[in-house]
Amino acid sequence: MKILVIEDDREAAEYIQKAFDEAGHTADVAADGETGFSLADSGDYDVLVVDRMLPRRDGLSVVAQLRARGKTTPVLILSALGEVDDRVTGLRAGGDDYLTKPYAFSELLARTEALNRRGQSKEVETVYKVGDLELDRLSHTVRRAGREIVLQPREFRLLEYLMRHAGQVVTRTMLLENVWDYHFDPQTNVIDVHVSRLRAKIEKEFDSPVLHTVRGAGYMLRAG
Repeated sequence: MKILVIEDDREAAEYIQKAFDEAGHTADVAADGETGFSLADSGDYDVLVVDRMLPRRDGLSVVAQLRARGKTTPVLILSALGEVDDRVTGLRAGGDDYLTKPYAFSELLARTEALNRRGQSKEVETVYKVGDLELDRLSHTVRRAGREIVLQPREFRLLEYLMRHAGQVVTRTMLLENVWDYHFDPQTNVIDVHVSRLRAKIEKEFDSPVLHTVRGAGYMLRAG
């Protein structure tokens, strides 16, 4: 297993690197967020171990940017911040697991190996298709009937979430939690506005609707 450890505490980083080596794995170390992001973005790692508080760029920013670029490498976040809200924030930023400091290396090793097994067994879907509508997460493009549709970043995230749950009712609460992260007053009509704009872009000049309003429940993306 090849691991990247992004940790600014030199003593801690050296200890983790040596312990991984003794366990039969290979670990590279980055001492700040910018270097860590560059290595993670260009390197071929099985698991990333990322400290939350880092110089130059914080750990959550590193993880979020990697996810935005389509990187699916499993991430274990390390942090002294252990409250429920802290862990939730870390996982929503793109982390796959969260370990609070101080910790035993045996647990760090077990969790890292578990993430590696999970990553090997799970094929990450990068292209979603619903009828003639297609979204490519890696190239960040959307096409319908072969015609490219230009979306704003929030519209893209909204469509991606709807396509991941195609054929299912997606509630406003689900959209608040997964597309907007509760970063606005839930009483506003921002969801309705974005859904309306998205619907216009993916349905205008095409034969059939794909984004349906389920009265009193939410929305559903389906062909026909």
